[in-house]
Amino acid sequence: MKTLSMTSLLGGLMLFSAPAFATSTTSIPAFEASITAAKSPSSPGGTTVLRSEIRTALDAFLNDTGGVYGVDSAERAYLTTRLNDTPFQQSLTGTAAKYFADFYEVNDAVFTGYPLNLYPVTQTPAVLFGATGSFSSARIYEGYVPNGQGFANQQTLGEAFSNAFGPQASIFEPITVRELIGQLSVYSYNADEVEGAVAYITQISRNSNRLYTTGWSCRGCGAPGYTQGFAIAAVSTDRRFVRMISVTTYAD
Repeated sequence: MKTLSMTSLLGGLMLFSAPAFATSTTSIPAFEASITAAKSPSSPGGTTVLRSEIRTALDAFLNDTGGVYGVDSAERAYLTTRLNDTPFQQSLTGTAAKYFADFYEVNDAVFTGYPLNLYPVTQTPAVLFGATGSFSSARIYEGYVPNGQGFANQQTLGEAFSNAFGPQASIFEPITVRELIGQLSVYSYNADEVEGAVAYITQISRNSNRLYTTGWSCRGCGAPGYTQGFAIAAVSTDRRFVRMISVTTYAD
């Protein structure tokens, strides 16, 4: 059995419980219930909704049952009203509002992926990150959606990941640079490697702040037995260019 660490294994397992299907008849009430709880004076942020709280609330659109995969058109219409609801938006912290906007953008209820072909980069992670360590075997691909043929939404990112790396990804969720540093730091104890990886990844998303993470698992993908890990996608300002990095955290 090969593993980065027990912490890595546990972290990987938490990353990607398999997403279910969503339907507005259950997801919208669940979202409203979460927001009500988040605005309670006894909640962590008091009457203000924190980033962690809006993330939990929005998960209702991904994790309930029935309907189509991911955010459907009815849910999208509801989220549009909330995006344009000034009092609601003012109840969110700045980082919470950013998460809501990022979630809304990538989950656009379009279920036909746009053409995004990812190809492996020529240099090794050690060269690109400027240090060796746990990410030396990471796989790095990048590519772009042809001009006028779409952009990187949820469906496109998922299809591109599967075509490039093999396994099916879980839902891609927005993250901040700080969250990216935290996630990478769990799997590498080399600070230089983490800093180098963050610099290389965010080179694509620096002006757009579009970073996403997902989990994956597979049997027979790159190893005889079961493997699992996570991926990071950095998306350019025009949402056409994507750099994606896949890291294996466990293999048997």
